[in-house]
Amino acid sequence: MAEFDDIIHQPLRLKIMAALNALPAAQGLEFPRLKKLTGATDGNLGAHIETLAKAGYVAVDKAFVGKKPQTTVTATGAGRAAFARHVAALQEIIAAGHDR
Repeated sequence: MAEFDDIIHQPLRLKIMAALNALPAAQGLEFPRLKKLTGATDGNLGAHIETLAKAGYVAVDKAFVGKKPQTTVTATGAGRAAFARHVAALQEIIAAGHDR
């Protein structure tokens, strides 16, 4: 049986990883877009992105566009693999429920 990933399992981090994994491998999302998709506050989203980055699941690129800061978050290969394993664990639970 596949194992849950304790880092990804938290609901907001699961939303972040799901949003990033829906994109092509090298494409990321800007912070405001992730905020809108997840419904998180700036501080909460930032903290969870930091947790995912420390785990190596996302890369964070901070740049300036004109004079405005722009933060883009992209799922790493390790993050995509961890997300796939986590989803597989969820699918096993769903499949087991259908077997009854």
